[in-house]
Formats: sequence, structure tokens, C-alpha cells
Amino acid sequence: MGRAMGHLLMLWVAAGMCSTSLGASAWSVNNFLITGPKAYLTYTTSVALGAQIGMEECKFQFAWERWDCPEHAFQSSTHNRLRGATRETSFIHAIRSAAVMYAVTKNCSMGDLENCGCDESQNGQTGGRGWIWGGCSDNVEFGEKISRLFVDGLEKGKDARALMNLHNNRAGRLAVRASMKRTCKCHGISGSCSIQTCWLQLADFRQMGNYLKTKYDRALKIEMDKRQLRAGNRAEGRWAPTEAFLPSAEAELIFLEGSPDYCHRNASLGIQGTEGRECLQNGRSASRREQRSCGHLCTECGLQVEERRTEAVSSCDCNFQWCCTVKCGQCRRAVSRYYCARPAGSAGPRGRGKDSAW
Repeated sequence: MGRAMGHLLMLWVAAGMCSTSLGASAWSVNNFLITGPKAYLTYTTSVALGAQIGMEECKFQFAWERWDCPEHAFQSSTHNRLRGATRETSFIHAIRSAAVMYAVTKNCSMGDLENCGCDESQNGQTGGRGWIWGGCSDNVEFGEKISRLFVDGLEKGKDARALMNLHNNRAGRLAVRASMKRTCKCHGISGSCSIQTCWLQLADFRQMGNYLKTKYDRALKIEMDKRQLRAGNRAEGRWAPTEAFLPSAEAELIFLEGSPDYCHRNASLGIQGTEGRECLQNGRSASRREQRSCGHLCTECGLQVEERRTEAVSSCDCNFQWCCTVKCGQCRRAVSRYYCARPAGSAGPRGRGKDSAW
């Protein structure tokens, strides 16, 4: 288990996450594991990391949106506690399912898990002109199996909401497959590369997050009988998501209900609102979403942008000293940060609700 945890921590860094503490959201991850299948406890370390990676990626993707993927959203995304079937819910299910598949697949290929290893099923076969399958392909089949057992296993309902969740779980796993890349090694006299040996590798998880965020932006709203969404409803029998929804939409995210108003605080729905959120003004190399964040989070929600001057401390004047250390000084500079604030004398902001979180 020690070697596995060491590799898992390296996987955490390789996935592009920058959380300062692996256990910062342990309560929600533990809840996920407790409700999972007990027959596969040997894989829970990988599954726990996958759940955490999915949560952190969700927070990154929605950092500048009105709905910022709060941690409690993952805690309440199992069917028993879910209160909505929105596009935000669809993303949570997809990113979590993808992340668990990703983490398990990575650890499987590194030899840290029992009964699995590289996928060598196609090795020796011709893949295309000038190349053959070989090497150590990431075993996505195994990762998908464990993700399906853990994540789909949380779904106990038999109504439209349950089908939606299962569909989006699968869409997340399809995203992992869609983002895989072929890596090749040349062979031949004097590096002539007359033949190549190729294998499939997982992409960086950030690419999967970007891919699923695009799917979220164009998610499909499915019209179904609202009576099927009532808490505790159990439809007769259980049919597969591919039978309930259009087969052509199997890789798309779907939702059943419009999103609530994320501008304003709503304690009953667990919505914090955008008051107090930070936004960016004229940020260098900022993305389009970052550039429009102040208008999107503040002014469009009836709030004003408030500038606050703070002091930033950073390392500077670094010098190499023999042998072998680097010593740096500390430089302080005044910086401006911007936040959404309630206008003076206002009893409360009045914004407009949207079907989308952004």
C-alpha cells in the first residue's frame, strides 16, 4: 500500500492539481467510498484519489462561473440526496466518473493494483501504415470497469433522474477514451524509423476537464414526465440510459431541469451567491472567462466591483551560493484585487436567473 500511495501522490501532481492538502475534502470523498461496493476495497485508494481529482478539476473549470462547484455538491450528488437534475449535476457526475477511471487506469498501468497491468491485447498487430501495436498501453478497460462499479453503484433509483445520472457517468468515461493519445517509438537502421511501435496513453486530466466543460456548455435538455422526478418515485423495471435517450447523444451531457439563480444566496439549495467572490480586472494573459468575470459575477448580479489594495510578498534577488544553495530576499508590492460587493444602501442585489449557470 505504501508504494501505491507514493505513486498516487505522483499521479496527483501529474494530473495538474495544486491543492495544498490531499485531505482538505476528505469528508466528501470518504462518504463516496463508504457508499461504494465493499467487494472492491483493494481499489479504494485509487478511487479516493480519483474522486478528489474530479472535485479539484471541477473547481478549476468553474472558478469564474456563478456556480463555482462547491465541495458539498459532490457530497449531495448521490441519488438519495440530490435536489435537482440540472446541467451542473450532469457535470459533477461526468467529471467524477472520468476522474475515478483515470486514477484507476494510471495506477493499474504502473503495476500498483492487483489483477491488472498494461493493456497488451493488441500488441504485434498492424495498427496502420508503418506502425504496429506494442509497448504498454494504459488499461482503460480495467479503469472503466472499476469506475462503473463504484460510481454507477451509487445510483439506487429507477426514475428519470437516476437514468440521467447513469448517462452522464458514462459520458464521463467516454471522455477519457476520447482524449487518449497515441505514443510511438521509432525502429530501424540508424534511426531511419522504417517502422514504429505505438501504444495508447491517457492525456493529462486537464484536457479531459476542458473536454467535459465544453460538453457542459452545450448540454442537452431532455423533456421527460415531471412526475418521474418526484423524490422516492420508482418506475417499474429499469432500462439502460442508451434506451431512454437518443443513442446519438451517448457522449453528450444531458439534464432535465433548468438551473436555479446562482447570483443570490439560497440556503435551502446550498447556494452561496456571488457576493464576496473575487473577479479579475485587466488580467494579463487572462482567458475570455476571466476577462468577463467581474461583469458576469458582479454587475450582472446586481452587485458592484470593489477594489481592495493588499500587499503581496514574493521571492526576489535570488543568488546561487557555493555549494549548493540558493538564497533569496523578500520583495513586497502593493496589488489590487477585486470583489463583488453589495452597493451602498442596498437591501440586497436583484439579478436575473438563467437556465445556465454562466
